[in-house]
Amino acid sequence: MKKIQMVDLKGQYAQIKDVVNSSIQEVIETTTFINGPKVHEFQKNLEQYLNVKHVIPCANGTDALQIAMMGLGLKPGDEVITADFTFAATVEVIALLQLTPVLVDVNEDDFNINIDAIKKAISPKTKAIVPVHLFGQCANMEAIMEISKAHNLYVIEDNAQAIGANYTYKSGKKVKAGTIGHVGATSFFPSKNLGCYGDGGAIFTNDDNLAHTLRGIVNHGMYERYHHDVVGVNSRLDSIQAAVLDAKLPYLNDYNKARQNAARKYNNAFEGIDAVVTPKVTIGCSAICDTCDCHVFHQYTLQLKGIDRDALVKHLNEKSIPCGVYYPIPLHNQKAYADSRYNESDFPVTNRLVKEVISLPMHTELDDEQIEYITSTIINFING
Repeated sequence: MKKIQMVDLKGQYAQIKDVVNSSIQEVIETTTFINGPKVHEFQKNLEQYLNVKHVIPCANGTDALQIAMMGLGLKPGDEVITADFTFAATVEVIALLQLTPVLVDVNEDDFNINIDAIKKAISPKTKAIVPVHLFGQCANMEAIMEISKAHNLYVIEDNAQAIGANYTYKSGKKVKAGTIGHVGATSFFPSKNLGCYGDGGAIFTNDDNLAHTLRGIVNHGMYERYHHDVVGVNSRLDSIQAAVLDAKLPYLNDYNKARQNAARKYNNAFEGIDAVVTPKVTIGCSAICDTCDCHVFHQYTLQLKGIDRDALVKHLNEKSIPCGVYYPIPLHNQKAYADSRYNESDFPVTNRLVKEVISLPMHTELDDEQIEYITSTIINFING
């Protein structure tokens, strides 16, 4: 059995080596390293893939969130509601812009922001909601957009973990994650479902005026060289990273299918194990169906019931099985974001999840032998 990786980028690269190398070589030979043709090609191809009017590439996913908020004109003191159970970048940019983060609890079944908690948190100062499509599955965007409309709030989708996932409306209409709210932001960090070989990010919107503003912000506020019309930042996706992404984009659906297949095999292996709660897909589905498109499994995350997680992590490491705990500390308990407004009773699900979750290896190169070894090792540990 080959060595198990949490993310096997080397194995993935081996499958597409020629096309990636050729794309990178084109940039090197033309020396168009910044804002070159490859950036524009990738932008257009991603717009077509997502069926969104505007993709604005930028330097990384954190910048994408910050620039989205800048483009919407949010002001210091404005309140922005987001999930307590996620990576710090989401709340980090809110604080950096001197906005007021308002953290709320998440759902137990899909780890995404809780709709009732959003409603409870809205105040006269609320200006935006940032749903995080955690681990690869969309939050309940139909309900969130209804709240947005009722209270005149912006919706900024944090789509760093769910690119390629579909969201299905009650009517049956399907749209890509990140294209539903007023603006979406994503990361192309190497381990993402669509990852480059360094840092990268992008912003999505169907709003022409907002797209124009965002394009200025990413490039020092310039639309014409040395004419600074808005306050901007330096956040450009370089051409080599765009070349990598453009080479990989045609494989994204296949990559996501490989992740879904691996998740299905994990779920089947853990069926009937009461101490393990496997990931749920769209509410109402009892399993990961053969046509699953609502979850792209950036992470495959279990909830452990009555199991010593730390002991399991140690056991897996001893068996050469990598794993991760995303996330061990709620944002409301992080020193940087602690606030007297928060009560522990407001976060019952998050406070439980941080003690129970464990993420298993998940990537495009997982094979049946590895999955069987991982799952049998966990089951044997549980059974003692």
